[in-house]
Amino acid sequence: MELRFSFIIPIYNRPQELEELLMSLCQLHANAPFEVVVVEDGSTISSKEVVNEYAEKLNISYYYKENTGPGDSRNYGMKRAKGNYFLILDSDCIIPKHYLVEVERSLADSFVHCFGGPDAAHDTFSNLQKAINFSMTSFLTTGGIRGGNESVDKFQPRSFNMGLSKEAFQACGGFGTIHPGEDPDLTLRLWNLGYETRLIPSAFVYHKRRISWKKFYQQVRKFGLVRPILNHWHPTSKKITYWFPSLFVLGFMVSLILVIFKIYWLFFCYMAYLGIGFAISLWNNKSFTVAILSVPAILVQFVGYGFGFLESTIKIGFLKRNPEKSFPKLFFKH
Repeated sequence: MELRFSFIIPIYNRPQELEELLMSLCQLHANAPFEVVVVEDGSTISSKEVVNEYAEKLNISYYYKENTGPGDSRNYGMKRAKGNYFLILDSDCIIPKHYLVEVERSLADSFVHCFGGPDAAHDTFSNLQKAINFSMTSFLTTGGIRGGNESVDKFQPRSFNMGLSKEAFQACGGFGTIHPGEDPDLTLRLWNLGYETRLIPSAFVYHKRRISWKKFYQQVRKFGLVRPILNHWHPTSKKITYWFPSLFVLGFMVSLILVIFKIYWLFFCYMAYLGIGFAISLWNNKSFTVAILSVPAILVQFVGYGFGFLESTIKIGFLKRNPEKSFPKLFFKH
């Protein structure tokens, strides 16, 4: 099958981000032509002028629709794309020049209907962005589920950097209404249909994550809220590892209580773990500042996800409440 690629980019009120992304797409090395499909998801700050600036540099299409969320916007773009293989990106990404060549090479060697690539921190990113990127991608904190480890069993692609064939899209119906969590939901439905997924480590993107500590906490808390809902929808996807952040937080609270009674061993275990995180970040980023910031980033990630997971587990798993009624802000209406 001759692959014809379509980049699918949903955008919401971030024209400056889109400009940086489109600029990087202009510099792509590619063996075949590709198109770019931009879907404006009901933005009040339009990106149309940015798209117009690249009309002569890229084969680009622009669509505006009402706000129905990133998942539905990706579906909207894929239905209108001319390619037979979709490359789905978040607007806060910058694409390395070799990206498409690596994708083509990997799919030519061993074709798969859905793949995911990792994210990395660009040299131009702020120290906070680099620290959060470390926390979100390190095997120490996530176990490689976001592309940090090639040996991860049955990799679940993430929609900031995902490839999906037209055939697989049509078979599964695309992304659902939940957000975040629409990408693992799609992967789990693909597996049920018999499609395989794979990590392509060399097809990484620079994920900018325009974020503050508050926004980072809100983001990871949502990740924690979503996971029990996905477990409810897809019971076979349950893993004990999803409990680790919650157990980490509860254990840390116990360690602080024990310190009051002059029992220090558990607290020292946590300090050792954070010290290892500091050392790995220092080695990876070659920056003392980033390494220092990586420590609170790890804690924020575990606290946000851990408490979110516990709250959702109680409401969805034990009290058997309806997910959409319990957490309406996690769902978009189409």
